[in-house]
Amino acid sequence: MIQLTRLNNQLLVVNSELVKFIERSPDTVLTLVTGEKVVVRESIEVILQKIVEFRRRIAARTAPEIAREDEAPSEDAEPKKGPV
Repeated sequence: MIQLTRLNNQLLVVNSELVKFIERSPDTVLTLVTGEKVVVRESIEVILQKIVEFRRRIAARTAPEIAREDEAPSEDAEPKKGPV
């Protein structure tokens, strides 16, 4: 779920799994799989960032061994050793 803002500054929470597509015309419009359209203040880029962050949090809970892209080991880090 992601929190967005309607044009009248009213907050709403959207199930990101139900977003079919997002368009800018000139306002940002989310079209849900149900056909409902929601006009929000956030830009497409901000909405996509919120969806990615939400999905990363869910993935971290269900598969904590999956590292986020920004937590990848550096090149100078020692490689992990397997069983001997």
